[in-house]
Amino acid sequence: MSGKRRVLFLCTHNAARSQMAEGYVNSRYSDIWEAHSAGVKPGNLNPYALRAMEEIGIDISSHRSKSMSEFRGQHFDYVVTVCSDAADNCPFFPGDTIIHMDFPDPSAASGTEEHIMGTFRYIRDEIIAKIDLELPNW
Repeated sequence: MSGKRRVLFLCTHNAARSQMAEGYVNSRYSDIWEAHSAGVKPGNLNPYALRAMEEIGIDISSHRSKSMSEFRGQHFDYVVTVCSDAADNCPFFPGDTIIHMDFPDPSAASGTEEHIMGTFRYIRDEIIAKIDLELPNW
């Protein structure tokens, strides 16, 4: 056991929001937190999420989408759902405290590449702001 507090970020596909949250916490708060992420119906890491995180110096290129079942039997201090679908359809929550933070799905963005990247940047920044506001109080 690392002695760090553990947090699991959940979303539907574990492709963008939960991946960005995991990457940010492990980059910014790694001295006291160990973050993981998973999806109710895992898909693939969204390349726009990867690019959005690279823009702020965080490399999530080694991440992959994971199923919640990979974490069965593990203990987490917090489980954070980052979308209402995960909150509504999660078969189990392996944590002491469940927190719901609903962020729009940036993967739903369409249009020009710049518009899509702008959407991912906006959601990334919203996730970061919420984590910076809430995490120190957990």
